[in-house]
Amino acid sequence: MIWFQRKHIRRTLLFASTLAVMVALALVSAGPVYAQDGVPPSALDPKGPNGAAISSLFGVVLAIAVVVFVIVEGMLLFSAWRFRQRPNDTTEPKQVHGNTRFEIAWTIAPAIIVVVLFVLALQTQQTLDAKPASAGDQLTVKVIGHQWWWEYQYPDLNITTATDLVIPVGKVVNLEISSVDVIHSFWIPQLNGKTDAFPNRINRSWIQADAAGVFYGQCAELCGPSHANMRSVVIAKDTAEFDAWVQQQQANPAPTADAAAQGEQLFLVSACIGCHQVNGTAAQGKVGPNLTHVASRTSLAGGMFTNTEGNLKRWLKNPPALKEGVLMPNLNLSDADIEALTAYMMSLK
Repeated sequence: MIWFQRKHIRRTLLFASTLAVMVALALVSAGPVYAQDGVPPSALDPKGPNGAAISSLFGVVLAIAVVVFVIVEGMLLFSAWRFRQRPNDTTEPKQVHGNTRFEIAWTIAPAIIVVVLFVLALQTQQTLDAKPASAGDQLTVKVIGHQWWWEYQYPDLNITTATDLVIPVGKVVNLEISSVDVIHSFWIPQLNGKTDAFPNRINRSWIQADAAGVFYGQCAELCGPSHANMRSVVIAKDTAEFDAWVQQQQANPAPTADAAAQGEQLFLVSACIGCHQVNGTAAQGKVGPNLTHVASRTSLAGGMFTNTEGNLKRWLKNPPALKEGVLMPNLNLSDADIEALTAYMMSLK
C-alpha cells in the first residue's frame, strides 16, 4: 500500500509539472502563424470594438483559469508534501472513505464557474452581433473563400479584388461570408473572431477599425494542403485615402506600352483569360483572382508572397512548386514570356 501511494504521488507531481509547462508554452506560443515585419497579429491587441470585446472576455476567462489552477495545484502539492511517507514509517496511513462537505463543494464550485463563463460568453456574443448605436452609413463586402485565397466583392462600389480587404476607418463594414468550394473560416484577430465560410450559405459578420493600419489574418478552418498559406489582409484607410482607392479600383487599367504591351497581348491569347479577369479587356475569367489592379495589392498567391517583381516572376515560373495544390498550373513559360507578363501585371495599378 505504501509503495502504491508513493508511486501515485510521483505520477501526480509529474502530471502537474507537465501540465504547467504545457500551459506556459500555450500562452507563449498563442497567436496566428502569419506575421508581417516581425509583428504577429494578436487577438490580445484589439484594434476595433469586436476585437476589444473578445479580448476582454479572454482576460476574464484567463483570470478565472489561473485562480482555479493555483488553488487546485496548490492543494495537490500541499497534500503530496503533507502526507508523504516519513523515514522509518512503515505504518499504514489512516484510510479515509470520503468527505461529503468537500465533495459537495467541489461539485457546486465548478458548476458556478461554468454558469458565470456561459453568461459572460453570451453577453460577448450579443455585443458582437449588435452594431454600434452610432453606426450610420455602412459598407457591405462579400467575402468569398477559395482554395486558397480570399475574394472580396464590393457590390455597392462595383469593385472586385483579392487578399487585400480595404476598408474606411471608423465605418461599420458588413461582411457576407461564403465559399465556392470547401469550408473556410475568415479571421482577422485584431478586428473580430472567426466566422466560417460555407458553400451555398452566407454567414454575416461585421468589422470596424478604430484607426488606420494593416491587420493580418489567417484561414482558421483546415481546408486542404495549402490551408496554412491562405492568408488575408485588412487595410484600414482614412476617408480621403479610401475614396481615392475606390476611384482607382473603379477605373480600367491605363493603356500599356513597350514590354507591358507585349505582356498584355500574350496574356489575352494565352490560357490566362480562362481563369482571370482584367476589366476593360477580353479577359473575363472567374476561376482565379481578378487581376484588374493586381499591382496595387500588398501580396501575391493568396497572401503568401509580398507583391514584388521578383516574387511575381517566381510565381509565373512554376506556381505548383511554390504552393501545394494550387489550381494555377505550370504553363511552362519561357523567360521572355515571364518578363513580358511581369511587366504587364506590374502595370496594372
